[in-house]
Amino acid sequence: MDVLKEAGLVLDRELAAITWTRENLGAGFVAAVETLFGCRGKVVVSGLGKSGLIGRKIAATLASTGTPAVFMHPAEGMHGDLGMIVRGDVAVLLSNSGETEEIVRLVPSVRRIDVPIVALTCRPDSTLARHATQVLLVGGDGDTGPDGLVPTSSTTAMLAVGDALAVVLLKMRGFDREDFARLHPGGSLGRKLLLQVDDIMHAGEAVPIVELQAGMKEAIIEMTGKGLGAVCVVDAAGVLAGIVTDGDLRRAIERFPNLLEKNAAEIMTREPVTIRAGTLAAEAVRLMEERPSQISVLPVVDERHRPRGLVRLHDLVKAGVA
Repeated sequence: MDVLKEAGLVLDRELAAITWTRENLGAGFVAAVETLFGCRGKVVVSGLGKSGLIGRKIAATLASTGTPAVFMHPAEGMHGDLGMIVRGDVAVLLSNSGETEEIVRLVPSVRRIDVPIVALTCRPDSTLARHATQVLLVGGDGDTGPDGLVPTSSTTAMLAVGDALAVVLLKMRGFDREDFARLHPGGSLGRKLLLQVDDIMHAGEAVPIVELQAGMKEAIIEMTGKGLGAVCVVDAAGVLAGIVTDGDLRRAIERFPNLLEKNAAEIMTREPVTIRAGTLAAEAVRLMEERPSQISVLPVVDERHRPRGLVRLHDLVKAGVA
């Protein structure tokens, strides 16, 4: 057997199924989108076997893009789970043949609740299609494998149509990056769009701080004890006047043989780059990276420019923001 040839035939059939489905999109798809967009409840997706697995993915995609959706197993639906469907919902039922017994048996019960049915099926003359509110034809002329018995191209087409529904709906809802991040707080986009410097910074007693007139021995002890690679220098009112970093110390050793006789005000970097508390952590990354000589530690200040924390590039990387 020519393995690559056989694999190519499968992919060709699946590509043909999606192409056929694309060419047969029409008023039914538009009506289905309008029905789903107008749904004031949730979308309940159901399918059996391989179609059920695709249905679970469609429900998950809808839910993650702003359309409340759940999956209901059709057999469980006939034994109590129909209680999750209420007036105001929309049912999306998947069956390649349109004659899957468990799906067909759901139809009368769903209709009695007065819930519209969007059907994804290959056969426009099937029982499911005849009783659906809208019919989306998928798949074309059959699946691959012996006598076209293996659900392959039909499920691929169903999945593609589900993606098309979800993406069209999210655009109609004005669903944007921030909305996506709120629903995916554990993902990298969510971390970048939702995490604030306050969530990452070292704060309170962990912040190394000395006053302007503090000797360098005191500043070095404070910096070393807190282990953040820098020490904030404040005036008598507690306002940030400068910062001394590890880099400042290395340069100062070369310039001042009597370094320990100096005070923090003589060594510090005046008017350092800072960030306000409550700012997105992604902004801290931008501030650090845009400097000609990249900085690795950033004071976090309040509205009166008093230091409230320190955030390091290392902390941002660890949090998945940088």
